[in-house]
Amino acid sequence: MFERVVLGVDPGTSALGLAVVATSGGSRASVVWWETVRTPAALASSERLRRLSHAVQMAVEEHRPEAVALERLMWGKNIGSAMEVARASGAVMVVAAEAGIPVEEYAPLEVKMAVTGVGNASKEQVRRALGLLLGKAAVPTDPDAADAVAVALCHVHQSRLRRVAGRP
Repeated sequence: MFERVVLGVDPGTSALGLAVVATSGGSRASVVWWETVRTPAALASSERLRRLSHAVQMAVEEHRPEAVALERLMWGKNIGSAMEVARASGAVMVVAAEAGIPVEEYAPLEVKMAVTGVGNASKEQVRRALGLLLGKAAVPTDPDAADAVAVALCHVHQSRLRRVAGRP
């Protein structure tokens, strides 16, 4: 299915990037809305996740996305940090499931490839590519929100490819 409104998410418990990208048919994508939700480190993990879930729920209710595109966690050396990102991802997935919205996960390499054509692109290269694709004024200044835009655009590109290939 070719989604016209996609909620992109860059997961994290200290900063959760959210962005809504819309398309109309085959035309150019545009950023409708973005936000970075920050939670204080001093809060209990459960409260941080509740706040993140609430923010995602509000975005879903306001923008009614047809899909949620979530950046997939890539495990690194810092297992504690990875666990927090995994928890944030889970909170996003629960909100989407409760709203009946499908979730697609994309690895950072897939996102970079979709936006820049290069899998090992730097954050600055991704930002420049977003500026070319969407116009510089449309690219959020906040890096977490900009990453959420990139994830949403990756989903838009992937859903177009699936549609052309005749796959769901």
